[in-house]
Formats: sequence, C-alpha cells, structure tokens
Amino acid sequence: MEDYNKIIESLGVRYAKAKNIKILQPLTITNYYDVENTILLLNKGEVRFGENDEAVNEGDILFIPGGHSTTITYGSGKPDVLNNDEFITRRDDFFKTFHHSELEDTIAENFSYVSFEAKVFDSVNFFNSLDIPPFVIGKNDRLAAIMRTILKESVSELAGNQRVVKINTEYLVVEIVRHIIRNRLFVEQLATNSTYFKDPRLIDIFNYIKENLEGDLSNKVLASVANVSEDYVGQYFKMLTGINPQDYIEYQRMEKAVGLLRTTKKSIRDIGKEVGYKDTAYFCRRFKMMFGIPAGKMRRRESLMNI
Repeated sequence: MEDYNKIIESLGVRYAKAKNIKILQPLTITNYYDVENTILLLNKGEVRFGENDEAVNEGDILFIPGGHSTTITYGSGKPDVLNNDEFITRRDDFFKTFHHSELEDTIAENFSYVSFEAKVFDSVNFFNSLDIPPFVIGKNDRLAAIMRTILKESVSELAGNQRVVKINTEYLVVEIVRHIIRNRLFVEQLATNSTYFKDPRLIDIFNYIKENLEGDLSNKVLASVANVSEDYVGQYFKMLTGINPQDYIEYQRMEKAVGLLRTTKKSIRDIGKEVGYKDTAYFCRRFKMMFGIPAGKMRRRESLMNI
C-alpha cells in the first residue's frame, strides 16, 4: 500500500477539457487517439470500443488511457467509418456540444467526458506507462458526481471555479487509481511503476530528459546523468520502465510538440527545432507516424475540439 500511496502522491494532474456531447449520427473512429487520458460517462445510447467491440452500458464509465490508439464507436445504428484524420475534419457532422443544464432534458444519445494529464514526477505519463488498454469502470456514482462537478464548474463564472476544477480532477485520478487497485487490474504494471520511487538515478534521467528535449539525449549523455556505463544505460532504463530510452524520448518530444501546437502560434519548423528535430521534414514524418495525422491538422483538431 505504501508504494501505491507514493504513486498517487507523485502524480502531477492537469485538467485539459470537459464537454457534454450529443451524438448526431453514429460513427466509428478506427484509430482514435489522444495524448491525454479521457474518462467518458455514457448518459444515453451506445458506445463500443476496442478490437472486440466491447459495449459500454448506459450509466457506465469508460476510461481511455492517453498515448494509445483504439477503435471506438459512438451511437446506435449503422455507423460511418472514419479514421481519426477524417473525423477531425467532419466532427460537426457527428457531435454537438451542449450545456450541462440541458443534460436531463436531451432525448438524443449523448455522453460526457473529462480529459486530463497524470504524470509521475511531472515527467512520465502514468497511465500510458502502464501500457493498458481502455477499460470499463462500470456504474460508479462517486466518479459520475465528480465528473459532473468538473463539467459544471468548467463553464461557471463563479469565483474559484478553476480551483474547484483542479481539485476535482485530482480527486478523479485518485478514484481511478483506487479502482485499479481495488479490482487488482494491471498488477504487474503497477509493480513496475513502483520502481520509479526506488532508484533516484531513474528520476534524474526523467528530469534531465524533460529539461533538455531540444538537445543531445543520446545514451552516452543519459549514462553520464545516471552514472552508469553507456552500454548498460539502455538495458537499465528498459528494465525499470518497460520501454527503451530513445522511444521514451521521442514520445516526450512529440507530447511537447502537441502542447506547443495547442498553446502557441509557432511554426511547425520552430516547434520541431524546439523539441529536438533539426530536420522539419523528418519531424513531420515522425509526428504523423505517431499520431496518425499531420502536425498542422493536429493544431486544427485542437481548435475544433475546444469549440
């Protein structure tokens, strides 16, 4: 239990967005992807997900960890089948945002969602590091109440609304972790994550990578940070995290690139350089390979998702 408490205490949680969504017509997104984690409450209708087309029942909660693509179907009936790129372009054909005060009155199929980050020591994406698939939490009145508070406060003009959103998003993450522990889900992955707290050299590597994404992050450099041999550092990093350091570095670079696309008007070229890619064309190829869409369309996607 002590290790679990350390995990929870180490998590840096950041609220991203929350919406109530009417499903205007059914669709399947074959490679749905988001950097952030998403927790979805199905209020009415149908949602299915994953390779086995698993159903989410009305009132159930679906958790989709960030950083992995999945297939997801919204709405009943024969769906249009789109990839993530096509969905971004045609989002308004399928989804309509509505105010939380309309929730009880709407007769359309609809769901509510909250998206957030959860990082270990503000460096490692916790749920992504578990390498877990989306899963159904089921009916959970506590989680549903927290989500509704976040949805309501996120559009409130009352004093302190941002603080309420922040506190409740942290509470949401604690409840998700508790659900995982209570139901003994992904026990081996959680045990692996607990190693982050037992070797300060690994934390030094995480912090160095975070602060130097634009620079040289070769195994030689990481070895000097951790005070281990260059031949051993890759094995050491993978033994503790389950991923080799260069794959981890690329994910961190791309995640920062997404953040810059969302929050700045910097050019794709400048963003690529800022996250360590001198060759813009190579950066764009790697970005599309990781996220399934070009960097420019990712920027458009974020503007549409925040409408």
